[in-house]
Amino acid sequence: MKLTLRVWRQKNAGAEGAMSTYEVDGISSDMSFLEMLDVLNERLILAGEDPVAFDHDCREGICGACSLVINGDAHGPERTTTCQLHMRSFQDGDTIDIEPWRASAFPVIKDLVVDRSAFDRIIQAGGYVTAPTGSAPEAHATPVPKADADFAFEHAECIGCGACVAACPNGAAMLFTSAKVNHLNVLPQGAPERETRVLDMVAQMDAEGFGGCTLTGECATACPKGIPLVSITGMNKEWLRAARKVGKR
Repeated sequence: MKLTLRVWRQKNAGAEGAMSTYEVDGISSDMSFLEMLDVLNERLILAGEDPVAFDHDCREGICGACSLVINGDAHGPERTTTCQLHMRSFQDGDTIDIEPWRASAFPVIKDLVVDRSAFDRIIQAGGYVTAPTGSAPEAHATPVPKADADFAFEHAECIGCGACVAACPNGAAMLFTSAKVNHLNVLPQGAPERETRVLDMVAQMDAEGFGGCTLTGECATACPKGIPLVSITGMNKEWLRAARKVGKR
């Protein structure tokens, strides 16, 4: 395959960025998108040019680091992570635009790499349990209804990639935050912090500068792990419940 790549290049957070055009050929349809970028970077290095900076780690669709907007879609045309997107999703001769996540809460560090530490601070605000767990407990020591266990597992699948923010026209982080709130609040281990968790995490989300949610649904459409839009509804109910309970104290 021969492709034309239009890639966002930005030297650092304070520099002006712009799209740069590169021609790459000899690309196999079996390559992943990141492998294709590796080929581009090898050629740039051999030519004495600065390689394109992009984020990646496991390349197994687990860590969520591979945060790219491809032809206007978070992670590209398939509902998967960028590292699991393969070049067979494109045609020979295609022009592909590659950009970083676009959100004020995700400032660009260099080229296609953004600072997603805002997500870390939301987790630090309440995405944890304080109950001492020690070694692994016996499986039936704390009964959990199957419906609750399924609900928790569904939301625990969130890998924090940020595709929901990148896809949202408002740059909202409600789907991410709701996934982290819901998967802990439904379990017995998360009960002690149930009220403070949702109030503190939502407050931190707002403090980070994410936009407001208008339920357009783009976040759930782009999510590579399929976190449902109703997750946001669940978190809103938790927030109202917590606000009423705390207000009565």
